[in-house]
Amino acid sequence: MASKYDGLARIIIQNVGGKQNITSITHCVTRLRFKLKDESKANTDILKETDGVVTVMQSGGQYQVVIGNHVPDVYQAVVSVGHLESLAAAPEGEEEGPKEKQNLFNAFVSIVTSVFTPFLGVLCACGILKGILSLLTYFGLMDGAGGTYNILYSLADSSFYFLPPILGLTAAKKFKLPELEGLVIGLTMVYPYVISGAGYDISNIFGIPVTMPASGDYTSSVIPVICSVAFAAWFEKKYKKFIPDTIKLFTVPLITLFVTISLTFLVIGPVASLLAQGLSVLFNWLNGVSSIAMGVVVGFFWQILVMFGLHWATIPIAMSNMALGGDIVLVGMFGTTFAQTGACLGIWAKTKDKKIKSLAPAAVISGIAGVTEPAIYGLTLPKKWPFFRTCAIAGVAGGVLGAFGVKAYQMAGMGVFGYTAYINTTTNNVSGAIVAVIVSIVCVIAGFITEMIFYKDGPVKKTETSAPTVAGGTVKNEVVAAPVKGEVKPLTEAPDEVFASEAMGKGVVIVPSEGKIYAPVSGKVTSFFPTGHAIGIHSDNGADILIHVGMDTVKLNGDGFTKKVEQGATVKKGDLLLEFDIDKIKSAGYKVDTPVVVNNTKDYADLIPTDKTTVSAGDELITLL
Repeated sequence: MASKYDGLARIIIQNVGGKQNITSITHCVTRLRFKLKDESKANTDILKETDGVVTVMQSGGQYQVVIGNHVPDVYQAVVSVGHLESLAAAPEGEEEGPKEKQNLFNAFVSIVTSVFTPFLGVLCACGILKGILSLLTYFGLMDGAGGTYNILYSLADSSFYFLPPILGLTAAKKFKLPELEGLVIGLTMVYPYVISGAGYDISNIFGIPVTMPASGDYTSSVIPVICSVAFAAWFEKKYKKFIPDTIKLFTVPLITLFVTISLTFLVIGPVASLLAQGLSVLFNWLNGVSSIAMGVVVGFFWQILVMFGLHWATIPIAMSNMALGGDIVLVGMFGTTFAQTGACLGIWAKTKDKKIKSLAPAAVISGIAGVTEPAIYGLTLPKKWPFFRTCAIAGVAGGVLGAFGVKAYQMAGMGVFGYTAYINTTTNNVSGAIVAVIVSIVCVIAGFITEMIFYKDGPVKKTETSAPTVAGGTVKNEVVAAPVKGEVKPLTEAPDEVFASEAMGKGVVIVPSEGKIYAPVSGKVTSFFPTGHAIGIHSDNGADILIHVGMDTVKLNGDGFTKKVEQGATVKKGDLLLEFDIDKIKSAGYKVDTPVVVNNTKDYADLIPTDKTTVSAGDELITLL
């Protein structure tokens, strides 16, 4: 599912040294906790300057990226966009909850992403080979009717022609259907009997009329096979448990494939094809209104779509268009990689920041080859304006490509490996590729000049993430009671940089002498970490209070903590929230210093802590004005 934190997640992954540098990832109530293979590969300075990151800490063998109260959402985004499921560890004691609901479009994007990702490299490689063969025959360097051409063209075109069985296999992995069943579903959809013009009667199944897609068959199709495999996986789970184990080996695939293929040709295929054609019509309508407008829109928003994973929704449409003679949807995005490359060249030339200068060469080399993650998430996006300037350049480039009527005829690589997409392999027309080459060069130059003019070193002004705004924008005067008995110290003396710097808000530290936490205000428990060490409360008067029992006590995985209420509970001031074993925490080597922080400090004119050095639970601790 696409998330508004996907862009931040990609920046974090890039600047902790990339996915390959991550050994594990988890989170606590305020921060992402990475274990990295080599912490020297992390770009700490860039992360500290990135919007959405409060600060970075390196402690106890962990690389900690402090996010704030919405760390669970950022954690999910990091795991999702980085495909870090195998490295992710939910905090001990946290049971798997219900899956997050997705709207239909987000579910579609997630599915297409999962199905295409294992195959895109091969698909692009075949597209490049098709383009190279076209070039060789166009310039008379290869006989288009010769054996070499025919064999190599079979290699280049096979992945496009046989898309249904390939996607049937990858979709089966996604939906947890036996992979060979998914493969057979796809193979059936491109079997010679059901290919357009084969001459076989496929007009009905059991007398029920069959409607084939507008293209005549399912070769090179995408959506129908994905929908069919999704149905097969759902259907098989429903009835499989009723089949005796002694005959499951052959009975289950027989029932699944028979029912799925029948419904594929009667219902699933025609409906899915119709929906895909509808989306294609929408994009083609926009192109009909103005191909220039189409190019501008796609070019400007492409990088943003990529950040949120929404670009996958255009892939099936583009491939369907290619099968019908040429695509205009993906053409508009071609300038994006070159604009990024040019911007990195400009930043490299102008910056005086040694860290940024060291990152630029790799970003430029990768960008030329079409891999822009180092450029986007290492240089342009953390600085914000360079990123949006490249969007503008790419939008202009898309408009130019649309004005010249450039079309993509096959999937190809990115960057300089993408030129072959614009060669018409049917007519051997290379004019589109020539225009693409010229536009790409102009994008590099424009990106370079733009950053030479506008780029400036210096920290990016952060957006405050640690002080959530109270609903309605108003708060009331309030007295926050001491949640625990013990010694009171200034927050600046907290044995943790994040709390001591007041990055999470102002407050105090209490060194407990009794292992009981009581509600300091009346309100709602907005967060209660599964391990029990951290509690968030939103008071009836608008204060957001965080109570964090001990330092690094998340590592105890709940041992020594007993929760008395659950997240979401409504509590009164003085209600018992938590019991904890002080001796057990200390004997494990952890400090029991407990910060009590007002996260939304900025909503108040003043925050006055008590002048007492010791308090009992329920005593006045902080006055909010």
